[in-house]
Amino acid sequence: MARSPIWKSITATLTSEIAGGQYRAGDKLPTEAELSQRFGVNRHTLRRALAEMAGAGLVVARRGAGVFVQGSPTDYALGRRTRFHQNVLASGRTPSRQSLRLETRKADAREAEALTLALGAEVHVVEGLSLADGVPLALFRSVFPANRFPKLLFALEASNSVTAALAACGLKDYTRASTRLTAKTADALQALHLRLPEGAPLLRSVAVNVDTEGVAVEYGLTWFAGDRVTLTVQPE
Repeated sequence: MARSPIWKSITATLTSEIAGGQYRAGDKLPTEAELSQRFGVNRHTLRRALAEMAGAGLVVARRGAGVFVQGSPTDYALGRRTRFHQNVLASGRTPSRQSLRLETRKADAREAEALTLALGAEVHVVEGLSLADGVPLALFRSVFPANRFPKLLFALEASNSVTAALAACGLKDYTRASTRLTAKTADALQALHLRLPEGAPLLRSVAVNVDTEGVAVEYGLTWFAGDRVTLTVQPE
């Protein structure tokens, strides 16, 4: 009886291991040399198997970095009450956030305009990573008027949740007034944080959130990893 090509057997084995959780979304597979030794094949045969898996959307090769397990994109709804934690939970994944920067400084011209502040007014700047199941989905920067929320940074250190921190500072509800989306490519630092190759596609969101009186309370920029997030917009 004719034997199936060995690359098909390798594909089936690695696919089964991914499905079984041995390799999760965002994990790096062993090197070509290690896999070739494991399966007793040359690199040409191994690359045929990896190419088949890439074509099926299971893995992605990143030049100079290796081959990584490709998770299915997380659905992320953009609406008047967009909340990261709720969005990721709704997709069946576990949300988390990693703080990169908490700082109070003077607003630049764009921030002051978005928040209707005097140029040079003090603002709180919060930067970090948003993750689902430990895989980075986005980099974010949120800017808040410091005069209105003087204790916001302390509240964020305690909760690591923007919504909870704002509630602790007296803002019980806020909604999105505007969102602007632009296609970008990852620079070296963004790529490092998001575990992407430099030049990978990103989708940048620029948004302004307001309180129930329509007063701006947050100016936010988010850089979503293009292959990990599906943004959905629904009329409200």
